[in-house]
Amino acid sequence: MSVRITTLPEITRPDVGIVKVGTWLVDKPDRQRATVEAIGEAGRSQDWPDPRLLSWSVMVGEDGRSLLYYSQWRDEEGYQDFIRTGRDAYEAEIDAAVPEIERVGPGSYELYRSQAAVDGDTRVPGCVVIADIEFEGPDRGRQRDWTDTVVAALVNDEHLDPAAIAAHFHLSTDGTRVLNYAEWENAEGHLAALNAPGDGIGSDTELWARVQTFPGRVSSTVNRYTPAISLSADQDDWLKDF
Repeated sequence: MSVRITTLPEITRPDVGIVKVGTWLVDKPDRQRATVEAIGEAGRSQDWPDPRLLSWSVMVGEDGRSLLYYSQWRDEEGYQDFIRTGRDAYEAEIDAAVPEIERVGPGSYELYRSQAAVDGDTRVPGCVVIADIEFEGPDRGRQRDWTDTVVAALVNDEHLDPAAIAAHFHLSTDGTRVLNYAEWENAEGHLAALNAPGDGIGSDTELWARVQTFPGRVSSTVNRYTPAISLSADQDDWLKDF
């Protein structure tokens, strides 16, 4: 099965059952670039490891040392099988090119809902912002309620920064976190939105205040990334397997 190489994953593809999100850490920007190159080379030199792996994407952190990876799977069983039988071959080739990568995670998520800033927007994101929200204990209802409050704030915000493209809200399977994969036209637009009136992204409105003071929210982190590479199985080849 051959590999298709692009820059970004298709976040809303309907056949995704589980998403894995984690971080690889290296020590400097040239090793970030070398890691991306090694991932591309592994994709070109090896067969696609499992038809249940739908895509594997990597983005470069603006801190000069982190890489975010975002992989889409048909189901959890496929991921666990890959961990047991297929991961070593991919990682061995990457580690040979870039030794001593520190791997953190991954966390397991399900895409809950997405909201575009403008319907039918076809802009290609130049920046991905990951907001990771932690709550004080597992509660699937609270994850959904907080996300629904954010979406309401977005929809009713008359002054949302024009660089915003879309927000994709993922709920952790353990019930404790929400991960917002937000697409922006560029990093400058996100920085401008952070510096606008209000507490973080969004205008100074009652809805955004409810987001920021939502009961049970423990912490949040925000990091910006530049899309780098996305590997997926060639669709025509995938159909031949079934």
